[in-house]
Amino acid sequence: MISLEDALAAYTDIVRPLPAVEIATLDACGYVLADAARAATDLPRFDQSALDGYCFASRDVATASDATPVRLPIVQTIAASGHAAQPSLAAGTAARIFTGAMLPTGADAMQAQERAQRDGDTLVFTKSFPAGRNIRHQAEELAKGTVLAEAGSRIGPGLLASLVNAEVATVRVHRRPRVRVFVTGDEVRPAGSRLLPGEIHDSNGPLITALLRAQGIDVPPPVHLGDDPSQVRAALAQAFAEADLVISAGGASVGDKDFLPAAAESLRLRRVFWKVAQKPAKPMFFGLREDADGQKLMLALPGNPGAVLIGMVLHVRRVLDRLAGLARSDLGWTTGVLEHAVERDDERARLVRMRLRHDEHGVARLNPLPKQDSHMLSNLGRADVLVWVEAGTGEVAAGTPLRWLALPE
Repeated sequence: MISLEDALAAYTDIVRPLPAVEIATLDACGYVLADAARAATDLPRFDQSALDGYCFASRDVATASDATPVRLPIVQTIAASGHAAQPSLAAGTAARIFTGAMLPTGADAMQAQERAQRDGDTLVFTKSFPAGRNIRHQAEELAKGTVLAEAGSRIGPGLLASLVNAEVATVRVHRRPRVRVFVTGDEVRPAGSRLLPGEIHDSNGPLITALLRAQGIDVPPPVHLGDDPSQVRAALAQAFAEADLVISAGGASVGDKDFLPAAAESLRLRRVFWKVAQKPAKPMFFGLREDADGQKLMLALPGNPGAVLIGMVLHVRRVLDRLAGLARSDLGWTTGVLEHAVERDDERARLVRMRLRHDEHGVARLNPLPKQDSHMLSNLGRADVLVWVEAGTGEVAAGTPLRWLALPE
C-alpha cells in the first residue's frame, strides 16, 4: 500500500504532458501554454492621452506666469480613432484630445480638462507645465517580444485578455486529453430507471462526468460494464485504442467480481500502484502503458460514491493537470483551523468533508460534517472543502491547523 503523498507524487514523476497544438488565442481559455507567449506589439502601441483634456508642447508654455500668461489657440480635436496617420500639432497651438487618443507629433504634454483654464477657443497658462505629464508612453507597459506568460501557465480570462491586447493571434498549447469513463457492476442501473430488488442507481457516472466537464474536458457518456471479465477486457482494449486516460468506478478492489486491475494488466498496463493509504478510496489502481502514440493511463476507482469523489478531486485532477502541462500542480492546498474534534484512522489519511467559514480575522474555520462513510454523498450539498487528517491514534483536537482543498462548486 502506497502513502497518499507518494501516490500524488507518482503522477508528477510519471505522467507526461500531451503533445502541443497551435490554436487561435480566442479559443484558448482553459488550455495550458506549451511555449512561452510573447507580446506581438508594444503596449501601448503609441504615445497616447491618459485623460480627456488638451495636449501641447511644454516648451511653448515654459515662460508662463501670472504676470505674463501664455495663450495657445485650440486648433483641432483628436479622437481615439479615425486617423489615417498620426496627427501633428503646429508649434504654439493646442489640441482638444480624448482618453486613449494618439498624441500628435509636436506635443509632449497633456492637461486634464478639469484643470485647464480656457478662454473661448484659447488655452491659458499662468505657469509652466512639465513634459510627459498625463501621457501613456509607447511600450511603457511592455515592449514587443516581452514574455506575457511562461510555458506551463493556464490561460484564464485575464491572461486571455492580455494576449489579445498584445495582438497574440495564436498560441501553442497542450491538447485536451481524450477520456473514457466506465461504471461497473451488474447491480448498477442508469439514473431514473426502475430498480429491481438489490439494484441501485448510478450516481458515479454523473459525478465523474460533471467533474470532468467542470474542468473543460468534453467526455462521452459513461459506459456501463457488467460483471463479466471478457466484456471488461474488450471494453478496456477499445478504450486504450481511442483515449489517453481511462477512468472507472467500481471493480477495483479484491472481490470475486473486481476484474479491472487484472484486465488492465493483461493489456500490458504496468501497475504503478494498487491501494492507497487513504480513507475513503483505499483500493485504487493506477497503471500506464507506453505506446507509439504516447502514454495510456488508467485510474480504477472504488465503487462507493464517496471514494469516487476522492479519486476525482485528488487523483484524477492531478493526472489531468499533468496531461495539460500545468507547471504548478499542487491542487491548491491551504491551511485552516479545526473547529470540532475529528477522529483519526490508525493506518490511513482521512479525507473529511467539511464546511468552511472565515472568522472576523479572516482565519479559515473547518467544521466536520456527519455521514462520512464512503457510500454516503448526502452531505455533498453542504460540503465546501476536503480536509486532510493525517493517520494516527485518537482524535485531532479542536484548534488544530489542518490542510484543506476546496471542492468544485
